[in-house]
Amino acid sequence: MISSVLPTYNRAPLSFVKGQGSWLIEADGRRFLDLGAGIAVNTLGHANPELAQVLKDQADTLWHVSNLYQIPAQQKLADKLVETTFADTCFFTNSGTETAELAIKMARKYFSANGQPERTEIITFEGCFHGRSTGAIAASGSAKMVDGFGPLMPGFVTVPFFDLDIVKAAVTDKTAAIWIEPIQGEGGIRPVPDQDLKALRELCDTNGILLIFDEVQCGVARTGKLFAHEWAGITPDIMMIAKGIGGGFPLGALLATEAAASGMVAGTHGSTYGGNPLGCAVGLKVMEIVTDPNFLAEVNRKAALFSQKLEGLIAAHPDVFESQRGQGLMIGLKCKIAPIDVVNAAYAQDLLTVPAADNVLRLLPPLNISDDDIAEAVKRLDAAASSL
Repeated sequence: MISSVLPTYNRAPLSFVKGQGSWLIEADGRRFLDLGAGIAVNTLGHANPELAQVLKDQADTLWHVSNLYQIPAQQKLADKLVETTFADTCFFTNSGTETAELAIKMARKYFSANGQPERTEIITFEGCFHGRSTGAIAASGSAKMVDGFGPLMPGFVTVPFFDLDIVKAAVTDKTAAIWIEPIQGEGGIRPVPDQDLKALRELCDTNGILLIFDEVQCGVARTGKLFAHEWAGITPDIMMIAKGIGGGFPLGALLATEAAASGMVAGTHGSTYGGNPLGCAVGLKVMEIVTDPNFLAEVNRKAALFSQKLEGLIAAHPDVFESQRGQGLMIGLKCKIAPIDVVNAAYAQDLLTVPAADNVLRLLPPLNISDDDIAEAVKRLDAAASSL
């Protein structure tokens, strides 16, 4: 008999009932150190008191009115995002997948509205992950993700990660945009080198096409800058964010320049829940905290500390780990064994990690993880590796 919850997840046999900071408490009382943060979602840890307070205050005031009306909290968050990024405008959603759908629509509408309706193709990259809607899985080019769900949305050209010459050859008079994660998350914590991001920006400018960044996983201070593309010193035309922006509350946003958004006029897109007062109140508090230069400096300091300790771990277990990669507190441990084996061994040490493609173990802790918790995490990873 089928479960009352659609059985689409391979869940671990763990049920958490409480969280505090970098820790989760299981129903049986065990305390787990969380290096997954809800897959890069709990930016400021579990039950963060500042976020909890603004959510409670907003919940006592107003929950939902819909986008038929002005929403002051939404306007404040939009103003903050525009003030601190490349963007001129924002559209709020509840998830990264929703932002992916709007990114596709916005890129195609831009050219349609400017007299080039034939420009509909979007170049994407092997290993990408932009969500699980039919549009997003079509964009991935992954046979595993699309199996059984056809016919899918046409208009995507998937190229290897990362070969600039092949990208250049893929651009045609039908190309609308290039869509890429500055650091692939599900694909295995694979950063795009700064020089390649700069080359993509130049390629888009030369050919008059749009550059779309998916920063759903790598954005919102996770890499030590507010957004990962800032390390390369360039900006996109359109950017997807979600996960960390809500600190655990469902919230996403699509950010864009005025030019890229020029086709999206009244009636071209909408959302019932997107940008609701609850989500925007929390998102604004997250942004106030993570845009503080001292907070970003701490992320980078903690990342350096974590990296140093992980080098010792890799050296101590050469049969388990090969290398580390990533940026800031978006860390990938390249494994010599199946990463799920390390995940399971870590469970036995009351430690939570996240597997990814390319034989990589993801470490995505809360950005305010303490030095002591970093040391404890590496100690538990060492015990897990020793058991394999």
